[in-house]
Amino acid sequence: METTTLDLGPQTAEVARVVAGVRDEQLGDPTPCEGMPVAGLLDHLVGLTLAFRFAAEKTAFEGGPSADAAALPADWRTRLPAQLEALAAAWREPAAWEGEVEVAGVRMPAPAMATVALDEVLVHGWDLAVATGQGYRPDDAAVQACLEFVGDRSDPSGEPAGLFGPPVPVPDDAPAFDRLLGRTGRDPRWRR
Repeated sequence: METTTLDLGPQTAEVARVVAGVRDEQLGDPTPCEGMPVAGLLDHLVGLTLAFRFAAEKTAFEGGPSADAAALPADWRTRLPAQLEALAAAWREPAAWEGEVEVAGVRMPAPAMATVALDEVLVHGWDLAVATGQGYRPDDAAVQACLEFVGDRSDPSGEPAGLFGPPVPVPDDAPAFDRLLGRTGRDPRWRR
């Protein structure tokens, strides 16, 4: 797979659609991310869209994405769709794919970091959609790229702490996105 052709745009657009469907009364509702309410997940998306955009632009970003419901910016309804769009645009630039980049103290080759960014958007978009009772359309190319990146996780002992939750068993013949969710520690059957 030629990683530099990876386009985050289809998935960032889908997540922006989901963000638009979040109602104020849902901000305290649970998500598949244990202990993280909808508002905390939205705050995490605000932070990660900035951090991974800055990585693509080779610009320093202090700290890392948080997941604090109390820190959710008041303008999240307009800020988050704009940041999702800017994230996809930043990774469309050829220079974004060169060298090594850093996010939250983790350095890796830029193409790998782009896949991490895509995985974050793809999986947390699903988290937000199911937590708020919305449908979700994962981009097939995004799912395939993320499955290759995540791997089978048969031995997660060498992974950085907190990268994913413990794998959830999902049948081998399940849809590709369900298998990705299971590998990242989510139960594809989770419902609010």
